[in-house]
Amino acid sequence: MNKKGTSAAVNMKGLDALDRHLDQLWRIQKENNEKQQQQRSPKEWEMDPAKLLVKQAIGRGAFSQVHRGVYDGQDVAVKLLDWGSEEHEADRNGVDSLRTLFTKEVSVWFKLEHPNVTKCIGCMTGKPEIKFERKRDQVGVPRNIAYQPGGTLTSYLKKHGRTKLPFPTILKLSLDLARGLRYLHSGHVVHRDIKPENILLDQNQTLKINDFGVATRVPPGGKLMTEFAGTLGYMAPEVFENKPYNRKCDVYSFGICLCEICCCPTPYANIRFSKLTSSTLYKHTRPNIPEWCPSPIADLMRKCWDTDPNLRPEMEDVVSMLEFIGSEAVLSDHQDNMATPTHQPGCLSMVRQAFDPVTNVIARC
Repeated sequence: MNKKGTSAAVNMKGLDALDRHLDQLWRIQKENNEKQQQQRSPKEWEMDPAKLLVKQAIGRGAFSQVHRGVYDGQDVAVKLLDWGSEEHEADRNGVDSLRTLFTKEVSVWFKLEHPNVTKCIGCMTGKPEIKFERKRDQVGVPRNIAYQPGGTLTSYLKKHGRTKLPFPTILKLSLDLARGLRYLHSGHVVHRDIKPENILLDQNQTLKINDFGVATRVPPGGKLMTEFAGTLGYMAPEVFENKPYNRKCDVYSFGICLCEICCCPTPYANIRFSKLTSSTLYKHTRPNIPEWCPSPIADLMRKCWDTDPNLRPEMEDVVSMLEFIGSEAVLSDHQDNMATPTHQPGCLSMVRQAFDPVTNVIARC
């Protein structure tokens, strides 16, 4: 081959390499443009700050404040999250972690639609310009939910703490909670922090599950969770022991809540779970069920808080059990047992299971 042919072949190879390089640069630029577009595009749950008016505070937490508010003409509850300073790198990393958790919570919560689940109307990120009735309240990142004038289940039970709730009311509240959890589990959502403080009541005393801060969506196929999540006393033993667990952790929490609804507002009145470091003791500690509690309700509690998660019923089965208990025949058999107007002194007791040779009663009010 002559020099001219050799030079042409070399030039063709160079052009091919240049084309490949330009194609690679074009793909990288396209991917960067798509990422920037996604970052600029508002999330489906992003709210318009101009439509929100934040009113008086109605509650406070360690890192948040809850206010009444109005969004686009609708009464809402506004939770303002205070993420702190971003002046230092460590602070920025902490804020980034909180934003990640916040986004995860909202992405799960926003898509939920059920009469027994609080509706997440939307959220805002960054530092949006929103209107406050009082300037001194201007702090935090807002998250809006439908306003529930009935307050928390905790406050409701404390308000009625000196008298037992009517049996129909107990069944209604229990069924509301069970149906809400059945809905979550049917969509592969595990709440992981079911307790009266995270349950709200509307103006019709309809119970609604709230606060999805540690909730997670589990892919179909039964993937087990390992994170330590929840509240001591309501937390299932397998979670406390750092063992893999599934949605049955919510069933355990439901059983404890059922006891509170039926028997008393404070089943753990004199127990400090922060000092209860023994996994064996925690595993076998349960609320005491008063003798006057109808046996079908008591049996359901025991099934739900069984130590073995495999023996706990699914929430679908819990709903069926409660609906059967609420049938006229069963209701008439047990309604009279709930008629005693005074608060029973033994309902705040905590007992250890029979295996424990130590004294049976841990605390009594």
